[in-house]
Parts: sequence; structure tokens; C-alpha cells
Amino acid sequence: MSDTLKATESDSNTIGYVVGGGLKENLRVRLSIPAQEIQEGSFVVVESGDWLFHGLVTDLQLGATDPRFADEQSEERLPTPIANLLHGQTLFTNLEVLPTLMLERGPAPGTPEAARMQADITTGLRDAPQPLPVKTIPAHHAKVRLATEGDIAEIFGKPERKGNFVIGYTREQEYPVCLNLTRFVQRSAGVFGATGTGKSFLTRLILAGLIHANQASVLVFDMHNEYGFDDVASDSGQRIAGLRDKFPARVRVVGLGQGATIRGRVPDFNLEIAMGDIQPEDIELLTRELNLKETTPTTLEALVHSFGPDRWFARFKAMRSGATIEDEDGKKTAAPDSVAFWANQAGISPMAAEGLHSKLGRVFRSPYIVAQPAADSVGEIIRALDAGQHVVLSFGNFERDLDYLLVSNLLTRRIREAWEERTNQYRSQADAQEPRQLVIVLEEAHKLLNREMASQTTFNTIAREMRKYFVTLLIVDQRPSQIYDEVMSQLGTRISGWLGDEDDIRAVLSGLAGRDALRGMLARLQPKEEVLLLGWGVPMPLLVNSRRYDDRFWSDLLAKAGTRRDDQQILSELGY
Repeated sequence: MSDTLKATESDSNTIGYVVGGGLKENLRVRLSIPAQEIQEGSFVVVESGDWLFHGLVTDLQLGATDPRFADEQSEERLPTPIANLLHGQTLFTNLEVLPTLMLERGPAPGTPEAARMQADITTGLRDAPQPLPVKTIPAHHAKVRLATEGDIAEIFGKPERKGNFVIGYTREQEYPVCLNLTRFVQRSAGVFGATGTGKSFLTRLILAGLIHANQASVLVFDMHNEYGFDDVASDSGQRIAGLRDKFPARVRVVGLGQGATIRGRVPDFNLEIAMGDIQPEDIELLTRELNLKETTPTTLEALVHSFGPDRWFARFKAMRSGATIEDEDGKKTAAPDSVAFWANQAGISPMAAEGLHSKLGRVFRSPYIVAQPAADSVGEIIRALDAGQHVVLSFGNFERDLDYLLVSNLLTRRIREAWEERTNQYRSQADAQEPRQLVIVLEEAHKLLNREMASQTTFNTIAREMRKYFVTLLIVDQRPSQIYDEVMSQLGTRISGWLGDEDDIRAVLSGLAGRDALRGMLARLQPKEEVLLLGWGVPMPLLVNSRRYDDRFWSDLLAKAGTRRDDQQILSELGY
């Protein structure tokens, strides 16, 4: 492309020029078009020499060369043409731009300089230009323009490239924005937003992309029975496609408890938990839910010591609380099968033991906890995930927090042990196969990952350590401020809809560069379908309109619709 044509295209897209700022305080850009044509969150490109600086508009500010011109309403005392001319010379709008990436664009294609640069790249004398974190600033009066589709593709990747999933579109021009699924599954991630902002729909989109691209196995703890089978939206009455119905050969729905059904449909198999699988730490996790006392760990330790780790739960359940017998003298003593009889023999306070037995009644009465399950359903789930299938565990009618806390933590502990064993074999045996990447989806994450409980759950360990064992979390929550800080700091990619609470906004942005500039943007998102992409899975923060979870989405995903755009078109959109 000739320099003249290149300059013409660049000028036609120009929205302003740099007038000040810095790396810490953001760039200030004097706007040369009406302020109404630019919105907070716009993706802009600054052209400065051989470099392109990519940034995000975080604020718009009105200014004047003299405060008197802003205070006086000259349009009421001067003719309209003169007033407009005066305003154009004295009143202006500045943008605040958060610079995030810089990219060396090099010489124009087709020139001798470009040929030499390409030869150096081919021979390995220099690396191909890649987006880099901003380490410097553009020059004064550098031109600023809105990003083109080519800029979006250069930074976020082409939609047709393997591993890229279109999660949404830019707000102004509706250009596709990709999430790199390969990077996304390598670290734990979070989907956040206030109630009613569409977190579950957005999570369905991401899971559908992961399943279709075969990037990882997925285990969904489906507390509200939303992900497996088709459903009907409560607000619009429209059908919502379930993952099992769209991927019948890849997704298996598991019901909790023998004979459980999900919205009137029979699952692929049912999950029953053996009494021998329940460990003291599973009970300690229920401390707040069951209002357990500080003596509980001591009592549980004594039970394990008396009956063993596989039999303590069944033996404790079989004991009778308050049972007594009369001796020959008519004196009442604790019955041999009573809680108090065991407590006296074990040196435990009978009152503490009977109190724990009473509070565990809710667990003892759970019908999905049995002495001998009909099948090894926990093992079946692990084998399915290891084989590349995806599992949705629907809780059916068991929607108590107690059921969710107990079952999700217990099952995840078994999965963690299996993946650690597979990973150790892979690293120690030359012919061992690499473990399958696994993503565990956890709704209502603050119930398991709050400050009081995080240290007791398997999920905290996964967030901190299990990345090296090919296991990560996808947590979905409306109150990120209630999630333990240490867990939030381990989240790589964060996708957030509107949040009304300042503490929640602060939690989502914690540990991220430019969080002060992004805070206002996150607070002013539209209530639905507008999200802010942040962190590991995306090269830079970006505000997008998320895709709709509808028939068009499924048609595009399953039919692999869309045409490829060649490199020349991308270069043209980049301004060459």
C-alpha cells in the first residue's frame, strides 16, 4: 500500500491526538470528533513512529482554553455560525486512555525495508513483532484512532484459528473478540456479576466453546439444574439449550441419589456416596451450616481412632443418643449401643458426642449416603472425565447448602487424588500419557471459598496448587468480595458483568494493573450482555457485548459457520 493511501485511511479513522499524560497517570487525548461518538471502554490505537500503542478509553472530560468560555452561553448572544466557530476554538473534550500494549508495526508491506525485516525474521536474526506490555509512551500529537477489525484480530486472535472462541463483540463496530481457550484453561478463572446479569448464560457459552473445541474435560456442579438438559427461561419463556442435548455423545448428566430425575428426565447414571468415603474434614467443612462446636474435631478424631477411617461414620450413625439400660439395682446406665457408652470408653465428653450426633442427623438422613452403593459412581465420573467426556452433576431436589458443600468437596477430593497420581506417573514414566486437562465449574463459589471455609476445602488447594496437576477452577459468583483474597489472587482470567457493590468491584480488580482506571467502567456496565474481560486469557482488558446464548450461537458453533479472512485483509485493516 502506498504511503499516500496509508495516510488517507489513517486520517479517516482519526479521532484525536495525544496532548499529555504518562504511564502512571494514563494518556490524555484531545478529541477531534463529537464526544458522543466515543464511549467509555472504547478500544483505541495510538500511532507513533514504528509503534502502535493499544489502549482503553477510561474517561471523557470537558475542557476549555479559558474557564470563561465554558461558563458563558455564547450561543444565546452570538449568531449560530460565530458561536460554533468560537466553541470549536475554545471548548474541547479530552479522553483518558489506559495504555496496555505496544506493537512494532515496522515498515510498510512491499517495501525493501519490509523485505529485509521479513528475511531477518525467517533466518532467526530477530523475532516476529508481538504485542508487548507498555514500557514507554507515544510522542506528543501522535494520532489516535478507533481500533479496526484487523487490530482486534492482531491482539485477540482470528476467530477461525484453533483454540480461539468468539466470546463477544466490540461495542461500537461489533467486531468479534476471541478468548484464547488454550490459555483460559491453564489457570483458574472466574465469571462474576450481580444477580440477573446473565452469569449462567455466559458460563454456558464458555463451556460450549470448551466442549466443542475439546480443550479440556469439564465437571459442572449444577446446584440449580441449569446446565444439563433443556430448560425454559423464567423471564422470557424461551427455550434454553442444555449441554447434554447439544453434545449427547460428549456430555453425561449425573443425578444425585438413587432414582433421581432432572426436570422429569432420567440422568445417564446416579451418584451415591459410600459411608466409608466420608472423612472428618468433610464434616468439619459443615461447621457453619450445622453450627458445630469447637469440640467437634476432637470427637471426630476419637471416632476415627476407635473404628477406623472407613467405618467411623457408619458406626457413629448406628449409635443411639440418650439410650440407657437399668441394672439389677434399678440404676440407669448408658446402653452399650449408645453414644454416651462409646464416649465414656473413648475418654470423650458424652455431652459433646451426643451434641455432634444430634447435629449430624441431617447428614445421617441424606438418602444419597448409603452403606454400599449399587455401583462405583464416583469412579465412573472420574473415568468419564479422564476419557475426555464432560460431566454435569445435577443436585435435583437436594438444593440445600449442606448437600452442595458436602458432595462437591468430597467428590473433588477424590478427583484431586486421581489427577495427582496420573500427573506423577506422567512425570516419572517415559511412556505415560499426559493427564487430561480438567476444569471444575463451581457455582455459588463464596459458600465454599469464603475466608472461614477456604482453608478446609479441596477447592482452595486446587486454586493455589493444582494448575501443575492439570486441574483448574471456573468459579461463578455474584459476591466476589466474599471469596477469600488468596483464592481471588490465583484467578487468571476474570469475566465480569455489572456489579453494584464497591467491595465486589474492588475484589474483581484486585491484583490487576490499571485497576483504578477500570473501576468506574465496571460500575457503569449495562445490566445485561455487557462484560469486561480481564487477565490471563485475554491480552488486555476490553469491554465487549457478550454473545447471546440462542439458536444462532449454536448454529455458528456446531456448523463452524463463517468465512476465513486472509492476511492481506488483516494488513489492510491495520492501515497498511
